[in-house]
Amino acid sequence: MEFDLVVRNGTIVTASEHTDCDVGIRDGKIAALMKGLPEAPREIDATGRLVLPGGIEAHCHIEQSSSLGIMTSDDFESGSISAAFGGNTTIMPFAAQHKGQSLLDVVADYEARAAAKSVIDYSYHLIVSDATERVLATELPQLIEKGLRSFKVYTTYDLLKLDDYQILDVMSVARREGALVMVHAENHDMIRWLTKRLLDAGNKAPKYHGISHSRIGEGEATNRAISLAELVDQPLLVVHVSCQHATAAIRDAQSKGLKIYGETCPQYLFLTVEDLDRQGMEGAMFCCSPPPRDAVSQEAIWTGIENGTFQVVSSDHAPYRFDETAKLQAGPEAPFNKIANGIPGIELRMPLLFSEGVRTGRIDIHRFVELTSTNAARLYGLFPRKGTIAVGADADLAIWDPDLEYVVDWSDLHDNVGYSPYAGKSLTGWPTTVINRGRVVVDGGKLCAEPGSGTFIPRERSELAQPRGKLVREVDPARNFGAEIL
Repeated sequence: MEFDLVVRNGTIVTASEHTDCDVGIRDGKIAALMKGLPEAPREIDATGRLVLPGGIEAHCHIEQSSSLGIMTSDDFESGSISAAFGGNTTIMPFAAQHKGQSLLDVVADYEARAAAKSVIDYSYHLIVSDATERVLATELPQLIEKGLRSFKVYTTYDLLKLDDYQILDVMSVARREGALVMVHAENHDMIRWLTKRLLDAGNKAPKYHGISHSRIGEGEATNRAISLAELVDQPLLVVHVSCQHATAAIRDAQSKGLKIYGETCPQYLFLTVEDLDRQGMEGAMFCCSPPPRDAVSQEAIWTGIENGTFQVVSSDHAPYRFDETAKLQAGPEAPFNKIANGIPGIELRMPLLFSEGVRTGRIDIHRFVELTSTNAARLYGLFPRKGTIAVGADADLAIWDPDLEYVVDWSDLHDNVGYSPYAGKSLTGWPTTVINRGRVVVDGGKLCAEPGSGTFIPRERSELAQPRGKLVREVDPARNFGAEIL
């Protein structure tokens, strides 16, 4: 058998096993896994290295305009390059609908941007903020059929949020068409109430952002979203979970057998609310929603990672520069509620979790692969094409030096944000070679792929995102009307 590329002498690691063998790649696919493969035109020696499935960054905001009209600092070129240097071979940002927009038009525009610029493979989620009859009856089904099988709804932000009735409508479409619903869960009116009282008292500094977005509000909205999903028997992913209140709600739902999944992010493991309380306006660099919490919340999130409450760790990369074009668009001393929400992290997601999770023994290497690649592939309909190392799968590999030591400095990163919230942090372990569909994208600190060489990946119906039964969860047996509701 002839190969285009052979990766030799590495330790192959998947979510379930590891073995020492070579990887033979032909036509962008993994064609053989065994020792002693014949020579190929190109070979990579992975002696002493870990060969992992390429990361799937399943929650990031790239070349996306916020509801306030602020464009992220990373487009598909810089965003995908940064992701690749961090060990990722697939990115899944958001095609965001704003009020009055057609989802079809939003996706067409987003497709053109991605196709011209991404250096690695991509798909995207939808953000549904205007659940009109046309969107529900026509546009969502068309886009799901096209392979966009996940969409996000918000319970907060004036220009994005849906009410419970609208969320139920969206969930019912997802249930019928076989899609996954993601939810940003925070109680909008709690945030409004706290924000008004803080501002009325003259409390405007960035640190008050953390106070206005309470853990109680996140927990309440998470419980409510779970109840809505249970009513229509629709699988649900609660994204960027930051605190013990939401974690407990997800864990409780899972213990009842509900298809409720959880995602968290590095900012909730490595940052705290104290980071928002820095000199002057520097705390604005750490403002995101939900905000970083405290040490108790951090430990609750780590526990959720260890015990399986969370299926995915994503970056929620929302790159806004720390200047008056983005973070401080409302002025150099903007009140906390006018600071653009979001922090960067797409390149550091995997290295942070490897260094502080695997190297410290909090999780093993198989759990790391699950959290950063395999589970995202399974949730979003990419598995087994992506998310594993197996004959027939795409040749998406990240070759890691588990002992490489690195101190985070934004000047070494590849995004366009201008700062890193993790600057100065010492890490151990880094991906040195990244291969996407058999193409060497990153090697030895150098980019080896051209913008536009990534490919859109349509997604299949995910087994994890299928309803459990056929009826609404609560029906009146005497009347037996449940089968007709959906």
